[in-house]
Amino acid sequence: MLKRLPLIFKVLALLLITIPISKADILKPNSNIKPKEVVKIQLSGLQKNDLNFKDSGIEQTWNFAHPNNKKVTGPLGNFKRMLKGNSYEMMINHLSHTITQLGSSDKWAQFEVVILDKNKIYQSHKFNWQVEKYTEEGELKNCWLTSMVSNPIPLGSSI
Repeated sequence: MLKRLPLIFKVLALLLITIPISKADILKPNSNIKPKEVVKIQLSGLQKNDLNFKDSGIEQTWNFAHPNNKKVTGPLGNFKRMLKGNSYEMMINHLSHTITQLGSSDKWAQFEVVILDKNKIYQSHKFNWQVEKYTEEGELKNCWLTSMVSNPIPLGSSI
């Protein structure tokens, strides 16, 4: 039994080292990330929601949500339930997306996002997606964050 103890410690140490690494794959906002990149990061996460760990895509999206948006959607648990609910479920593990900029200034940018949903016989949905530059002091200062995503607008079947 004593001879196995170093092996057990090595296995435990390896597990402790690798668990935080999977969480490290989630990007955090920084002032170098451009508005369209914020939307792309969020959509790519949602497209492969469970890639790094369960709901990692939703957590990625949450990281880039504007604090005012987070106040409306509630804590992360509520945000997960909202995205998995009827209104936004098509975002989770969608097949593809396109992002088209509609307008912008130095403080906001708005995009049209079209998602091809695999769960509803290749149904497409359109969203208006807005990001704003955060101006308050702190770690988010000058970061672009999602302030609003519209309800989906069904566009019909793609096949």
